[in-house]
Amino acid sequence: MMRNLIAILRGITPPEAVDVCAAIIDAGITTVEVPLNSPDPLDSIAAMARAFGDRAVIGAGTVLTTHAVGQVADAGGRLIVSPDCNPAVIAATKARGLASWPGVFTPTEAFAALAAGADGLKIFPASMMGVSGLKALRAVLPAGTQVYAVGGAGPENFVDWATVADGYGIGSALYAPGDSAAQVAEKAAKIVAAYDEAHG
Repeated sequence: MMRNLIAILRGITPPEAVDVCAAIIDAGITTVEVPLNSPDPLDSIAAMARAFGDRAVIGAGTVLTTHAVGQVADAGGRLIVSPDCNPAVIAATKARGLASWPGVFTPTEAFAALAAGADGLKIFPASMMGVSGLKALRAVLPAGTQVYAVGGAGPENFVDWATVADGYGIGSALYAPGDSAAQVAEKAAKIVAAYDEAHG
């Protein structure tokens, strides 16, 4: 089963990346991003892509420049997630054949991202927009636009967000620096169960 969940491993280090990633995939989450403000993020991405590139989509988050897009692609990443809407980053992502998920918060940003070629939209911070805000935004977005809620959407409120969001990016509820693979596995299982209950 393909679940619309992106595991955000902010702060992960290369020595633990493969074991933590394995725990997440085994729990049923098959999209994983390493934010570029983590320690040696390209090394972690490369290690996870080598180990699990045939079972999961591995990529980077907090991608702010076109140069970084190239670095992630060269490391084997297939996903670019940003906190902002930068048309140049989106264009560079698509030029390398990667999936583009820019962060947006306003209708202007959302339409600019789609015009630049984004595969989907990351509503960030979702806690500030809220379910009602995203419902209003969706009313004007093109039909079929994929929208993920990030920052405030989690297992405790998937049921509420499921009425307006296609998926979620999950960070601190899944992984905090220093967590063991076993701890992450336990948290991932709870997140997957809550997702399955909310999305049927």
